[in-house]
Amino acid sequence: MSVIPLHTAGSPPAPAAPPPGKRPAANDSAARPPQRSGSRFGALADAWLPRLVLSPTIIASLVFVYGFIALTAYLSLTESRMMPNFEFAGFAQYERLFEIERWWVAATNLGIFGGLFILFCLAIGLGMAILLDQRIRHEGALRAIYLYPMALSFIVTGAAWKWILNPGLGLEKMMHDWGFTNFTFDWLVNSDMAIYTVVIAGVWQSSGFVMALFLAGLRSVDDSIIKAAMVDGASLPTIYRRIVIPSLRPVFFSVLLVLAHIAIKSFDLVMALTAGGPGTSSDVPAIFMYQFSFTRGQLGLGAASAMMMLATVLAVLVPLMYLETKGARHGR
Repeated sequence: MSVIPLHTAGSPPAPAAPPPGKRPAANDSAARPPQRSGSRFGALADAWLPRLVLSPTIIASLVFVYGFIALTAYLSLTESRMMPNFEFAGFAQYERLFEIERWWVAATNLGIFGGLFILFCLAIGLGMAILLDQRIRHEGALRAIYLYPMALSFIVTGAAWKWILNPGLGLEKMMHDWGFTNFTFDWLVNSDMAIYTVVIAGVWQSSGFVMALFLAGLRSVDDSIIKAAMVDGASLPTIYRRIVIPSLRPVFFSVLLVLAHIAIKSFDLVMALTAGGPGTSSDVPAIFMYQFSFTRGQLGLGAASAMMMLATVLAVLVPLMYLETKGARHGR
């Protein structure tokens, strides 16, 4: 028998009980904490503090990188000599640049040095990375030995290899002292071979850095894929050739970009090793730009050569970025 609650006339009815399993709604004004001015200030600080911290770096980059690139581009269109001359002269400096035989020697040397430098750094760096990826003994010591040259500046590297390759002090003299009197290695003083000594020194310094990048990429490959391929009977060379190396495409992109940048802007290594000689046989665009801008009083011509170097960087960078973004869109 159910009991019906009674209430006296004029008194408000008792509130209905909430259904089972449902809490009564809390008072909104009591549940919501009052907003304080400190919380608004904190929100503003969170929104603006990163911008304030980064703004000096952004402004400095805009002024001292892109601003000076724009200034150099304009100076290349003027008749500037010892001092800047802002009177527009068109593309006369580029016409003069392309008529100078030394510029074409420097551009040819850049092609030789850049191509061989990138090729050998990729091959040696990838080979050393695959070797260390086999979990061999003393891996840490070998990795440190491979990376040590990268800790040196290009000036130190150039000076060291200049001593090593000097026919009267280094490798050739040592072989003569050992009794190999017919041995000759005079590339450093040979105008046809001097640029290849720069390749040797550059590869020695940078291949360890390439090895570190490739080793990091190899260690990120999923082991289960390799184990599945081994279960299917694939040999280790086949696994690396068909599975592991193709998965390193982003690493190849980064390595190519860094090595191309190092090759195009090479200045200190060449100056320390050959100084562009014998004569101008190992000259590169960076040395050409420096000497014509600051020692020969041809600022406009030097600016034109600098813009050609920038164009070379963009000619390498833009296709690589296009291929990388295209591969990312297609899921490769």
